Amino acid sequence: MSVPARTSEVIGILGGMGPAATADFYAKLVSITPGTSDQDHLRTVIWSDPTIPDRSEALLGDGPDPTPWLLDGGRVLREAGATVIAIPCNTAHAFVPHIAGHVGLPIVHMIGEVARHLTTLSPRIHTVGLLATAGTVRAGLYQEWLDRSGIRLLLPGAASQDQEVTTAVHAVKAGTHDDRTAALLARAAQRLTARGAQAVIAGCTEIPLGLRADAVDVPLVDPALILAQALVRRAGAAHTTG
Repeated sequence: MSVPARTSEVIGILGGMGPAATADFYAKLVSITPGTSDQDHLRTVIWSDPTIPDRSEALLGDGPDPTPWLLDGGRVLREAGATVIAIPCNTAHAFVPHIAGHVGLPIVHMIGEVARHLTTLSPRIHTVGLLATAGTVRAGLYQEWLDRSGIRLLLPGAASQDQEVTTAVHAVKAGTHDDRTAALLARAAQRLTARGAQAVIAGCTEIPLGLRADAVDVPLVDPALILAQALVRRAGAAHTTG
């Protein structure tokens, strides 16, 4: 089934966190949209603002609050005609409660969509591991949503978080990721599976750019892909009911 362009939905992507992850998210949205022509794809507005302050630094108390930048981006998307907002940055979701009531548009919650997705997998997932920024871990974003679904969350140890996950994320953001970056992320994932993780969440949108799914011996869950799938479903529903 296609999602015709005449659907009332206009996707607003609040991006730039970072730019490569935003481009990757849009590519995923395009790739999973069913259709055979340009006209089958979704109308999309992208606001990629790399000046948004670092979300992890803000959550760790080392940088400015990015909320004003996120609010400004929401305004730009609304004025450009967006009808819904997607934020392809896990850590930025810590600030969604600060902006949700002010942007004037619904926000499809990426982390909430991941939690729902995990409950649909068979065999049933009881324990998952998380690779994410220190800010996402500190904010407890996935812990909160997965607790509601009765799913246990495993986090990297302090050394793995710092020396493997954070180092790899910085390399992707810097555009210097290579085989060593992939090896760091694979080792971090393997530590989680050794502790019983039945799936691993790539809980930073830079991680899928540095870690191939086949490098992990359990499902590697890509939140950006799940968010894109949720947007396609939403657009299809808007067309059906519009």
